[in-house]
Amino acid sequence: MEFDTIAAISTPMGEGAIAIVRLSGDDAFKIADKVFKSISGKRLIDMASHTIHYGHLIDPENGQVVEEVMVSLMKGPKTFTKEDVVEINCHGGIVSVNRVLQLILNNGARLAEPGEFTKRAFLNGRIDLSQAEAVMDLIRAKTDRAMNVALGQMEGRLSRLIRGLRQEILEILAHVEVNIDYPEYDDVEEMTHKMLKEKAAYVREEIMKLLQTSQQGKILREGLSTVIVGRPNVGKSSLLNSLVHENKAIVTDIPGTTRDVIEEYVNVRGVPLRLLDTAGIRETEDIVERIGVERSRQVLREADLILLVLNYSDELTMEDENLFKAVEDMDVIVIVNKTDLPQKIDLDRVKDLAASHRLVTTSLLEDRGVDELEEAISSLFFAGSIEAGDMTYVSNSRHIALLNQALHSIEEAIDGVEMGTPIDIVQIDLTRVWELLGEVIGDSVHESLIDQLFSQFCLGK
Repeated sequence: MEFDTIAAISTPMGEGAIAIVRLSGDDAFKIADKVFKSISGKRLIDMASHTIHYGHLIDPENGQVVEEVMVSLMKGPKTFTKEDVVEINCHGGIVSVNRVLQLILNNGARLAEPGEFTKRAFLNGRIDLSQAEAVMDLIRAKTDRAMNVALGQMEGRLSRLIRGLRQEILEILAHVEVNIDYPEYDDVEEMTHKMLKEKAAYVREEIMKLLQTSQQGKILREGLSTVIVGRPNVGKSSLLNSLVHENKAIVTDIPGTTRDVIEEYVNVRGVPLRLLDTAGIRETEDIVERIGVERSRQVLREADLILLVLNYSDELTMEDENLFKAVEDMDVIVIVNKTDLPQKIDLDRVKDLAASHRLVTTSLLEDRGVDELEEAISSLFFAGSIEAGDMTYVSNSRHIALLNQALHSIEEAIDGVEMGTPIDIVQIDLTRVWELLGEVIGDSVHESLIDQLFSQFCLGK
């Protein structure tokens, strides 16, 4: 498969020690050679692969020096894209790196589309689609755990498992074909039904194992939508600041200070939280605060985890009890804050209301109880099982949807065998499972979906 030569900045824009402009394609060496003058006097096209060279970039039109650079040469197929790749290391200023990129584009390269380098790695057969998606997961990982899951997928752990299951299904389909071609042999039919049921049950079990990891995997990939709720002035903004470890929210003794939803990402013992501090939920005549309260109710309905904050030094109110009713079917950790003040709250009543939820007491002013809260968040969703390094985690929503469809089809195939459905009808369901699993790794996927997936990548990756 032949492509034109693309180029893009592969490092974040801004000031830094170095920046990298990457080229990939058949003319990568030729284009770089046109603008590079080595200190040794040698031409890039004559130099060995996987070497790096010091020199200057020269504008061929006027002979002016554009930058002082180090140029890395990598000949395909032993590269990320399996094409010839050149990486130009220049100074990390915005002007510098843009001048280098413009020089490369002026001399024959095309500006790469978002994710086009990884797309070429996929189209050239170096990685499959699930591994390509893991590249972006790795870049976006917010915790060590999330990074480890992405690394496992990028190294092909999920791909190998999916390919193994597809091979099992191919063996089943081959036996089915024998049964269809030679229906006069009763023993073949009996053996086929028995083998089909056993193999299909194995495939179903493996798919179910993957789906059992999907909740944890998806949380690690996308973050846990966590909403801090409570009446005004119970310490919600102080809790946000304690978890983020900096003063992101304004803290005062005046009720209604937080007027809108404040969003922050935070790493709590390896669990990525998309933390939302809401306006205190109460009835108010203030129009602006009322809008904030309504937004609080909206994010409450969409949350994965609720941190319900109560005030140790206030009596329990009807508003507090209504909050318990609003979140009774959700994952909730109840936090009784301000234990440094005299007690007025009825803790026995709180324990009754929080019977099915974890209860934590804190004094955020004195930094007490935060460790216990972090432990409660971690154990509520992972309970240590995420540490198993040999497990294959499914974290991508697209993969989860395809695996659910595959599970439904394999169960229909098993039901068909048990009910005595003609074997050629069962074959349709098995073929569907094989195709759905193929979509996970990109062996059977529409071109428009590939374009859509890679368009979500950052430029230069």
